[in-house]
Amino acid sequence: MSFRQLPNVITLLRIVLTGPIIWALATHQYVLVLWLLLIAGLSDGLDGWLVRRYGWYTRLGGYLDPLADKILMVGTYFTVAWTGLLPWWLVVLVLARDGVIVLGAMAFRAVTRSLEMQPLFISKANTFFQIVLVLSVIINAGVLELPEWYLHGMLMLVLFTTVSSGLAYVFAWGRKAYLHWRSTA
Repeated sequence: MSFRQLPNVITLLRIVLTGPIIWALATHQYVLVLWLLLIAGLSDGLDGWLVRRYGWYTRLGGYLDPLADKILMVGTYFTVAWTGLLPWWLVVLVLARDGVIVLGAMAFRAVTRSLEMQPLFISKANTFFQIVLVLSVIINAGVLELPEWYLHGMLMLVLFTTVSSGLAYVFAWGRKAYLHWRSTA
């Protein structure tokens, strides 16, 4: 194995770490969950830094890194809802948004024969707020009671950014597909 593969190995370890995070959540070991999530977050930062610093980008890593993030997010959200810390409707909405994005990307690729994934600002904000919300409910459940207004506000913020980012992708890719169609017609 070359050093160039080190970011991919770190990413694979982050995928594996999802299992212990889910287990710790399911068994209500919230302090352990927070430590494991910290390790996952640091590993995400480390593999990204290695890629940027040393140019160790690989095509595999380009697919693995967002996949690892999605596996961790979906696994965490499912488990947090299963334990009653978040409502199921929010998990369904988050997954529906991801489904719309994936199906939209597949349709765009089918129409244009190309696909360049560039996350929108609203999508990055949505991911940030999803992470803050899940950390907040975990902290509230087992470490420090947070104000109800804060938790409700975070829930509403995630609701808003999830819907907004899903719609933003639909409009952005729809526009690109229409422009592509017009240029080839």
